[in-house]
Parts: sequence; structure tokens; C-alpha cells
Amino acid sequence: MSLFDSHAHLNFEQFSEKEWPEVLQRAYNEGVRAVVDIATGASSLERSLFLPKSPVCLYRAAATPPHDLTTDEDPFFEHVQKAAEEGILVAIGETGLDYFHGPHTKKEQKAIFARYIALAQKTNLPLIIHCREAFEDLISILTEQKVFSENVLHCFTGTREDAKRLLEMGWSISFSGMITYPKSDTLREVVQYVPLDRLLIETDAPYLAPQAKRGKRNEPSFLHYTVETIAKCKSLSLEKTAQETYANAYRIFAP
Repeated sequence: MSLFDSHAHLNFEQFSEKEWPEVLQRAYNEGVRAVVDIATGASSLERSLFLPKSPVCLYRAAATPPHDLTTDEDPFFEHVQKAAEEGILVAIGETGLDYFHGPHTKKEQKAIFARYIALAQKTNLPLIIHCREAFEDLISILTEQKVFSENVLHCFTGTREDAKRLLEMGWSISFSGMITYPKSDTLREVVQYVPLDRLLIETDAPYLAPQAKRGKRNEPSFLHYTVETIAKCKSLSLEKTAQETYANAYRIFAP
């Protein structure tokens, strides 16, 4: 079984540099063969570049998340632009809109999101989108900017209708360990609805550990809990689910 963690933050300080080889080896031992490491600032991008060689294939993406914004200034943008133009990144993200954590910065979020959309289009890279309580504005912006095809809505927490609209635009949808939580019945219904060929899996490590590891720091080795839940939701074999979700992520992120 080969798994592709489409969204993790191994560069965050919750993972010390000394731990990296062990974390990656544990991931490999649990079937993880590739990880997209997401940087959200200059220091995290720098740390991402120092992740060690390992049996797990590492890809990199970067952008300023909407929930980290306080103004319409984004000093990280130039770093992301440079890394994208130099071929260091396989995607622009995570970027998007978050009205749960940042309702007071809606205008600023939209402005900076537009810059990252333009960068993705200029560099021909996919977008990795974060969206929380902002789907109406998100879909409106994506439609206006004609952002279709191979892009990813990460850690999906929306409704079936939100998923339907994104799928109609050609997007893929990624699910995290949240689908393993006892109260996530509605989210598991969305998992059943999303076609397997448009579905990705992720840990969002170090956050959102699956139910079996709740309260612990999340890491890529826990990804199998998510794929097991998806397989159960869709009445598919674990091997088939792993194979298809790996192929989907590889299609979008592999250079």
C-alpha cells in the first residue's frame, strides 16, 4: 500500500530537525511514499528546504494562509514568487479565505488571495486552497478568475453542495483525519459523494490527528487512519483507495 500525504507542515516548529529522520521513517513504515510539505512563512520555507533526504519523496508548496493575515501586506509573497519561479515549489498554497479566524480581514484576504491566484496562473502551478466559512466568496472569486481544473481544496469542511460546486469547476478535494471523528457524519457523507478520482488524503500535520491518536501531535505516519475511513465510507478495498488517492495527488503535484 502506497500513500500520498497531500498536505503536511513538517517544517513547523512542532517537529525538531533532530526528529525529522524518525518522523519520515515512521511514515515510510506505514506506507507513506510522498508528502507535500507546506510552508507558510519565510522561516518555515527555509526549514522546508533543509528537510533531509529520506525514502519518502518530499514536495514543497508555499503561501500565506488567510488566517495568518492581519493587514493587506504580505512580505512572504516575494519569497513564494522567487521559489515558484526557481522551480522549488510544486504548488502555491495554502492560500484562500478564512472567515472563522479572520472575519475582520475579509478585504485583505481577498486582495492577497488574488495575488496568489495570479502567481499560480503565471507559473502554471496548482493552487492549494484553505477555506473556512467562506465558500460563497471563494467560489465567486474562483469563477471570476477562471480558476478551474487541477487545484485542491485542502482539509475540506464544507457541505455536499460546496463540494458539488467545486467538482463542477474541475477541482479535487482533500480530506484530513477529521473524517475519523465520531461527530463527523456529515463530512463522511461528503466523502461518499466525491468521486474517487477527485479525492486526496492528507494529515495537515502537526494538526488534526485522527481519532485513534486524538490529542497527540499529528504526523504523516497516521495517514492510514484516514484512508481506512475513506475505504469504509465508499465500500472499497483499502488497496484500491490508497492506489487511487496516490495517483490523484501524483497527477497534480509531481513535476
